[in-house]
Amino acid sequence: MARVLLRLYLSSDRPLGPGKIKILESIRDGGSISEAARGMKMSYRSAWLLVDSMNALFRKPVVDTRQGGRGGGSATLTEFGADLIRRYRAMERATRRAIAKDLVVLERRLRSSTRKHA
Repeated sequence: MARVLLRLYLSSDRPLGPGKIKILESIRDGGSISEAARGMKMSYRSAWLLVDSMNALFRKPVVDTRQGGRGGGSATLTEFGADLIRRYRAMERATRRAIAKDLVVLERRLRSSTRKHA
C-alpha cells in the first residue's frame, strides 16, 4: 500500500512534516524532549533542534521547556502546539481522501514485483 507524506513549506528554510509532528506528539505523551528523542531513536540535540526550529517558525511557541536540575527538565506542549498537531493530522486525512481514487489507480498499474515492496 502506498504511503502519503505531507510536508508543508510554510517557510522556505524550515519545512513542517511528519517527523516534527511526531516529536511534538512524543513530547506531549512523555513530558520531555529527552524522552521523546529516546523514543524516536535520535539524539537529544537533534530533537531539541527540531523543537527550536518550530518555536522559531511560529509567533507562538509550540513547546515550553523548563531547564533541568536535580529532577531533570521538562517540556510541555503549548495549546498552540496541540492545535498544530490537530491541524496537521486533519490536513493529512484530507489529503489522503482527496487523492485516494487516483492513488488506487496508480497502485493497480504497478508492476507486481513493485507492489510487494511498497
